[in-house]
Amino acid sequence: MTLLRLAVGSMTEQAENKLNGLVALVTGGAKRVGRAISLELARAGCSVSVHYRTSDQEAQQLAAEIAALGRRAVTVRGDLNDPSTWPTMIEATVADLGRLDVLINNASVFLGEGDDSLEDFDPSLWARMLQTNLIAPVGLCHHAQKHLVAGGRGKIVNLCDVAADRPWPSHLAYCVSKAALVCATKALARAMAPAVQVFGVSPGIAVFPESYAAALRDHLVAKVPQKRVGSPEEVARLVRFLVENGSYMTGQVIAIDGGRSVT
Repeated sequence: MTLLRLAVGSMTEQAENKLNGLVALVTGGAKRVGRAISLELARAGCSVSVHYRTSDQEAQQLAAEIAALGRRAVTVRGDLNDPSTWPTMIEATVADLGRLDVLINNASVFLGEGDDSLEDFDPSLWARMLQTNLIAPVGLCHHAQKHLVAGGRGKIVNLCDVAADRPWPSHLAYCVSKAALVCATKALARAMAPAVQVFGVSPGIAVFPESYAAALRDHLVAKVPQKRVGSPEEVARLVRFLVENGSYMTGQVIAIDGGRSVT
C-alpha cells in the first residue's frame, strides 16, 4: 500500500510539472478568464507573461500570486489595436523569461447589449473589433512563430466563442470577428505545422458581462442543457489540457458551453 501511494504521488507530481520550464504569454491575462488561464498554466509548471492594457494593479497582483506558486511572472502592457505593440510584447516576454513556448490569445473586445447592432452600425467599431479580436492574434502568431518553433513544443490557443456559429443580432461585429478567428485558427494550424500546434477554445457562458440584468442571465442559462453557467476555471482547465496533451492535435476548435452549441 505504501509503495502504491508513493507511485501514485510520483505520477501526480510528474503530471503537475509536465510543462515545467516552459513560458506562456496570456493576452488579457490579468482578469476574468485570462486570469484563470494564467494561474492554471502556472500551476502546471509554466512561467507566465501577463499581458494587460489598463489593468495594471490586477496584473501586478496576479504576477505576485504566480510567484507565490514558485513560478516566474512578468507583466507586459500593450494596446492590441497598435500593431507596433505585437512584436514588443513577444520580445519583452522572451527578454525577461528567456523563451516563449505557449501563446494564449485571450484578449478581446465585447460591447454591451445594443451597442453592436445593425441599427448602430459604425465602421470604426467594426475596425476596432476586428483589429483586437482577429488581426492582433494573427499578428502575435506571426511574431511569436520563431520562438515557438525554437523551443520545440510550441502551442497556441485562441479564445473563440460559441457565438461564432450562433451569432447574436445585438453583437454583430463581435460574432463576425470570432467566426473569423475560428477560420484563422484552422488556417494557422496548417501554416504553422508541424512545429506548432494551434487550437481554439469556444466558451459559452463563462462569466456574464457586468451589465447583464438578472432576467437576461436567467433567460440565457435556461437555454443551456446543463442549466448552469460555466466558470473561468473550467475554461482554463481545457486550455491546460490542450497545452499539455495536444501533441497529436491541431486545428481543432472545442466548445465548452454546457451543451448550448448542440441545441
